[in-house]
Amino acid sequence: MEDLQHLESAAAAGHVPALVALGRKALVGEAGGRNPVDGTRLLLAAAEKGSAEADVTISVIIATDARELKDWSLALGYVQRAAERGDALARSQLCLLARDRELAQAAREGRGDAGVWERLRDTIDLAGRLAAPPVKFTSEAPRVAIIEGFAGADESAWMVERGATRMDRAGIYDQVTGVAHADRSRTNSAMMFNILDTDFVLALLRARIAAATGFARASLEETNILHYACGETFTRHFDFYDPALPASAAEIAAKGQRAATFLIYLNAGFESAETDFPLLGWRYKGAAPGDALLFFNCEENGKPDRLTMHAGLPPTSGEKWLFSQWIRGAPGHGL
Repeated sequence: MEDLQHLESAAAAGHVPALVALGRKALVGEAGGRNPVDGTRLLLAAAEKGSAEADVTISVIIATDARELKDWSLALGYVQRAAERGDALARSQLCLLARDRELAQAAREGRGDAGVWERLRDTIDLAGRLAAPPVKFTSEAPRVAIIEGFAGADESAWMVERGATRMDRAGIYDQVTGVAHADRSRTNSAMMFNILDTDFVLALLRARIAAATGFARASLEETNILHYACGETFTRHFDFYDPALPASAAEIAAKGQRAATFLIYLNAGFESAETDFPLLGWRYKGAAPGDALLFFNCEENGKPDRLTMHAGLPPTSGEKWLFSQWIRGAPGHGL
């Protein structure tokens, strides 16, 4: 509480780092009575005072709810300004997204002039980055589909790099107690991205997932990046919440059923490690980085579909990186 009071005092005096810190805390409910709207206002004030960190966060706030290309362009403008102010994350994202690869390489190597970040931004094809490849269903009962080339190799490598910064032992959700905990049935690692961890590239991927699946972006849970070292596994399980169990019934009532699961396979160079559906006699791990798998955890009437039992098999060599996106929804939503 004392630290929060100090931040409040410093922010009131116009101290830029305090405005940023307090604004970011407010976005995730850690600033006392302040809410995300307060957080956005504080960050805007910091951005106008020259904060590149505030620019980066504002770009994500705008992109999270962007509806039209002009909204995405506005968000990208904040990324550009952050890059011009020297922010390394913003600069890396512009280099990744730009179509002019020669110019991007020059910028990475410090050979660009003061206008390089604006020129890079001008080469970014936002509409193309938001468009989803076609969905190909491999099973109708349960509904399972693959989306080849869903993410680019550059985006896949980016998410591996971002996820690797803070990996922790992955846990399981106990549907009886409602408490998440480590368990020997799951030995891999994970990083979950809240809004403070999210960047513009991830915001684009989440919007593309919504477009591909037909769900609203608000239905997407926080994204996870999963890592499986050689021998690590996630044994057979379901992703839906079982309404027959009290803790799960309360979860469904509060936030909706976990209606679908969307996975992007982020790397190559490993053996085995497929996503295995034993009741279907089918396994999948993507043919190339960026390939995706979509499956619906419930039937269209809302009944949990037990045919979706699946497991993350262990790599027998190498390591596997996976983008994991759970989606909440009601029966009939999505494709």
